[in-house]
Amino acid sequence: MKIVEDYQEHYAKIIKVVSAKYIGDFAVRISFTDGSERLVDFKSFIMNASHPTVKKYQDESLFKEFQILNGNLNWNNYELIFPIEDLYDGNIGS
Repeated sequence: MKIVEDYQEHYAKIIKVVSAKYIGDFAVRISFTDGSERLVDFKSFIMNASHPTVKKYQDESLFKEFQILNGNLNWNNYELIFPIEDLYDGNIGS
């Protein structure tokens, strides 16, 4: 008797960031590999930060210098990064 299991239904679809545009006032419009877009407001998170590494991004000129690396939104070589799921949900917490 041969038992065959199909695990394909258990694989989650991998979502990545494909583009991001700074809109202003700490908001970023993010496009994902599945074609969806979200406008993510980072202002509350950034302005309420107490950790110096995050707090420095209250300087808007630093905040808007993000890049897309490995399918994620990234600031200064992983100094600041958010889970894809949170970006996709449009809710990064505060």
